[in-house]
Amino acid sequence: MALSHEFQALTKSFSGFGVDEKSMISILGKWHQDDRKSYRKGCPQFFTQDDRLFEKWDDRHVAFLKHEFLRLKNAVVLWTMHPWERDARLMKEALVKGPQAYAVIIEVASTRSSEQLLGARRAYHSLFDHSIEEDVAYHINDSCRKLLVGLVSSYRYEGPKVNEEIAKSEAKTLFAAIKNADKKNPIEDEEVVRILTTRSKPHLKAIFKHYKEINGKNIDEDLDDELSLDETMQCLCTPQTYFSKVLGAAFQNDADEHAKEALTRVIVTRADDDMKEIKEEYQKKYGVSLSKKIEDAVNGNYKDFLLTLIARGE
Repeated sequence: MALSHEFQALTKSFSGFGVDEKSMISILGKWHQDDRKSYRKGCPQFFTQDDRLFEKWDDRHVAFLKHEFLRLKNAVVLWTMHPWERDARLMKEALVKGPQAYAVIIEVASTRSSEQLLGARRAYHSLFDHSIEEDVAYHINDSCRKLLVGLVSSYRYEGPKVNEEIAKSEAKTLFAAIKNADKKNPIEDEEVVRILTTRSKPHLKAIFKHYKEINGKNIDEDLDDELSLDETMQCLCTPQTYFSKVLGAAFQNDADEHAKEALTRVIVTRADDDMKEIKEEYQKKYGVSLSKKIEDAVNGNYKDFLLTLIARGE
């Protein structure tokens, strides 16, 4: 009975985000060879048996465990980096991974202050002997190239002043571009790109307010098929909503590794900024606190580290 309980505890320590190192060590450290053999035979989800009745680790689960063991290390490394280096490396990694990761570039370029983004661009020069602008322009060949180049090279005004007449005019420009999406993709419209990559965040909020007055609904409701534009607008104007959605996707049962990696990225990069607001938005959207979700889904020292980070500033 005790051994059966240990089997369950060990299996749990191998499952989810991270690995429960303390449980794993305390259990495996006292098991004899027969105990380990019984566990291998009783866990077909981890071990396969060949025609010689030899139990071996399933290769896919070995790769999975390697990822899980690395989660704490990656989180600690990112946390101790200078924020400029961290953002530069995140954008470089996104370029290497390809289109599935381009949202990370949008996220960094759109949720940082002008000075923070400038710092990341300087760090990128030092680390990779290129500018982020030239690398984005070289590596990205699809319709979002102009938008991403504009976002990473932006240096926005951060004061409170907004020209309402210009905001109203640019709301009409966005509405016309989106309305004519069947003729031309809005993300390729030079005026759309200009507005999103140069205007201040208060100005953009005013534009989106006027857009709703013109159209009767929010702009994101018209962008279901244009994910890059929608993500850009969320990151610029409602970043807490964006980050709560990214965290929610990380916890989905069918989440891929890219989605899971966002758990570390979001918590590490936002812990010193707007984590309190992100937690409030997460609670409102999913009906459970982020702390409780981490407690239930994450293991070991990785869990403890994430909980420590999201508690900062409380």
